[in-house]
Amino acid sequence: MDSTLAAYSIKREGYDIIGVHFSYGQRTQQKELRSFHAICDDLHVLQRHTLQLDFFKDIGASALTDRNITVPTGGIESGVPVTYVPFRNGIFLSIAAAIAEKEGAEVLGIGVVEEDSSGYPDCTETFIDSMTQSINAGTKEDTILRIATPLIHLKKEAIVLKALQYHVPLHLTWSCYQNERLACGVCDSCRLRLKGFALADTSDPIPYETVT
Repeated sequence: MDSTLAAYSIKREGYDIIGVHFSYGQRTQQKELRSFHAICDDLHVLQRHTLQLDFFKDIGASALTDRNITVPTGGIESGVPVTYVPFRNGIFLSIAAAIAEKEGAEVLGIGVVEEDSSGYPDCTETFIDSMTQSINAGTKEDTILRIATPLIHLKKEAIVLKALQYHVPLHLTWSCYQNERLACGVCDSCRLRLKGFALADTSDPIPYETVT
């Protein structure tokens, strides 16, 4: 949902969109890929990159990519959760920067949320500022990239309301960490999403196995 709203926000700024999707061994990999293509269709995105990053499974250390680690369902805890994938956004942005440089793009869009995230260190403004500096230092002199983070200071309910305002097809988005047919409703991501819809006083259009 966050990445989708980021794309629609950037499109509203007048930019053409190049879609980039990463399959990195996450539990909901196939569902996320289908969602990516459906959202790109709605945005009329013609140029799309779908990339396989199989090495995340070898690195492990995350419940999203290691089936031996259980996805937590007891509520959001303090600190960095086991669903954090080591330096995932740094790797994603680095690859996206290579595509952007090749295409002569000006902006990298990412749907990171700092204030209402699950404590991921690669979703902070400090991290994004540092990556922006490193990307521009490590690319050609005439490559000047801005990392757009239109959601970084929003709460989840504000994200829901803005998505409705921008006519984002929320029924095409997927947030669940562990299920592909019915969202589980109890993982951290589902809880954050459902809380956002509840505080926005509207219903989530995707199907859930459990709603707490």
